[in-house]
Amino acid sequence: MNSQTASLANQMKHRDRDMVPRFLVIAMFSLMLISLSLVSYAQWTDHPNTGVLKFSPIEKEITVSLVGDRSKGIAIHDMGGNQLAHSNLKKSGFIDVIWVSVMRHRTVQNKDISAPIRIIRRQNGHTAIFDDTTGWSIELIGYGQDNVDAFAKLID
Repeated sequence: MNSQTASLANQMKHRDRDMVPRFLVIAMFSLMLISLSLVSYAQWTDHPNTGVLKFSPIEKEITVSLVGDRSKGIAIHDMGGNQLAHSNLKKSGFIDVIWVSVMRHRTVQNKDISAPIRIIRRQNGHTAIFDDTTGWSIELIGYGQDNVDAFAKLID
């Protein structure tokens, strides 16, 4: 081994040691242990869960069909065949996202891909989507106002 190769190997050895400072590794593991301790304490003391969605009765609902494909967009039709919304119009791209989830669950469970879904408004004002064909559902909380409105406006 020549002196230039030995010098590079020595530099790499020191550089690798300095890439992640020791205090950072200690801080990372400390944070992990503190988090684990807090969760364990909450479980052992039967501390009530927070941030859990509370059940609210259904106030209003509409049954609709999702029609289309990824290239042309997804239309939402009422049971009379009237188009209520389309994923390519007015910030409604979230319709595509929901369609993909519904189709995925139906494909995996080998269910009818053309079956309708229900859009529900709860008494607390939240909007939910139910696919009775597969049992899949989603509460539209935390997805942004435009995304929730893509479905919520259909119930009004």
